[in-house]
Parts: sequence; C-alpha cells; structure tokens
Amino acid sequence: MIPATRRSALGLGALATAGAVLGSPSAAFASAPALERAAPATPAQAARLAGQVYVRETRAAGGNWQALVTVAGTNEVVAVADQPDTVVEAYSVNKIALAIAVLDKVDRRALSLSQRVTVSAGVAAGDGDGIFRLDGAYPSAVTLGHVLSALLTVSDDVAARLCGDLVPTAEVNRILAAKGFRQTRLQPTGNPNRFYLGRTTPRETHTLLRRLVAGKLLSPSSTQAILSRLRSPIAFTDGIRKEMSSLERGRIATKAGWWGDGRHEVGVIFGRSGRPVLTYAIFANGQAGAGNFGATHPAVRARARMGRAFIDAVSGLAGV
Repeated sequence: MIPATRRSALGLGALATAGAVLGSPSAAFASAPALERAAPATPAQAARLAGQVYVRETRAAGGNWQALVTVAGTNEVVAVADQPDTVVEAYSVNKIALAIAVLDKVDRRALSLSQRVTVSAGVAAGDGDGIFRLDGAYPSAVTLGHVLSALLTVSDDVAARLCGDLVPTAEVNRILAAKGFRQTRLQPTGNPNRFYLGRTTPRETHTLLRRLVAGKLLSPSSTQAILSRLRSPIAFTDGIRKEMSSLERGRIATKAGWWGDGRHEVGVIFGRSGRPVLTYAIFANGQAGAGNFGATHPAVRARARMGRAFIDAVSGLAGV
C-alpha cells in the first residue's frame, strides 16, 4: 500500500490439480465456464468452483492477474495457478514477511514484544497509511507488540519504519533467505534501516502463508501473533472479506497491498473447525481506476465476489 508520494515514507524515512489451472492470461480469459450448482463435498470440487469464479471475475475486471489459490485436502488441490512464478511488486503484502523477520528475532530473544519503541516526529513525518502519523504528539512510546498490530491490521507505514529501526533491511532479507525464500525481499535504500517493500511471487507468498499456518516459520506464540492480527475485525475488509458476516470475517487471515494501479491480497480461509481450508495469493494491476483505493475498484470488487464464493465453496470441508 504505497501511493506515489509514499515512496519516501518507507524508502527514505506436492500439489494435486483440479479446477482452473491457468497457464496464461489468454487461457484464463478465453472463456468462463458455467458455475457448478451443487455444494462442493470434496476439496477437488471446491477447487473447481473457486477456479471457475476466479476466471469469471478476473475476465470481468480486466487488467493483469497473477495468482495461486489452493484448497486443503489429503493433498493440496490447485484451484488457480495463473502465472504463479511471475515476480511482482509486493507492496504491503510484504509486511507479513517483515513481521516474520521481526518475530524471528523475538523467538531468538533478541527482541521482545513488550519492549518500548520510541515514535519520533521524524519517523512519523510524511504521508502514508496508518494511525501513528495522525497522533500529532511526539515523541511517544509504544510496545513492539503495538507496532506489529498497526503494521498488520491498518497496514501502518510508520510501523514499518519502526520495524526497520529494529531489524535493518539487510538482516530482514537474510532471515527470509535462511527460511528458503528466494524472491521475497525488501528493496534496500541508501539508509540501512529504510526500504521499499520490494518484490515476491504468488507462489512464494502462498508458500509463506502455508508454512506460517503450519508452524514451520516461527514459534507457536509468534505464529499466533501474526495470525491473530490478520484475522482481526479491523484488518482489511474491502476485498475478500467484504461480502461476509463478522463471524465469517474472523475465519480469514488476510493482508492487502496497493500502490499505483496495483491491487493485491493474500491470505488463508479457516474452516469452522479452525483448520485452514483455502490459501490465496492474488496480485492484480492494470485495471481502470488507478486513483481509486476503495472498494469500488474493479479488482477489489472482483476479489469481494471471489471471497464470498471461496468461503461458500469450502464451507463443508474440514481442512487439514
């Protein structure tokens, strides 16, 4: 989530296959199959329906799309694989990766969620999304736990800079590399503690989410620290979660990112049992309305319809 004037805010200051597996945009948009009417009873059926909805909605919205969407089963079933290895500008989607790096240091006891972090006027200066810059009373102090809450719910850009003060850009990238991520990186600047949010691929972000939920990236407490914030009622609601009840929204951990004409969203849908049932990493750009960052943007509207269909498609599945 970095509008044009916000570059300075961060930079300077084994899968079974079913459903719509899309090798190229032309294949994806060639025709939208009629949606299945029967309620999905298996992961393969749910994946097929999710893939059909993705084709329908992306074709209607236009522009460029890259995505990987899977449904959990005995084997993970691919619903959508639309250029999943394309390197994309991540925007605020990479705030999840940033949080993982910070919490990796917490797990190693190099940082603590209860430690105090100073918010100076200089750090809070400039524009950008979030709440810290609205305070108008500096210096102030908050805990690192508060910083991560602002980072992952309201996508606070000052919170990202505060994280950079604790974990320099090069260290974040080293942590991500050590965890096996080759494309997910922050982009360095001349200041070692400031960065652009960098790049990723749909597949790497999808893998990051699946490994996070499985407890393979962080300790149980740090895993919960991220997921509880991404599932919070104040986390992003304009896209995947828009056409849902409060209880349904609480079953979805989601993070959006936008800048210019990019409109991205990634996350995990949990079943009623609490187990993950669907993972999505959806990146979009090139649609009309680059200056519209609201729910009426074509890509965001498309994701809202996808979200409603996704959660309905997996409603009868137990997850793994």
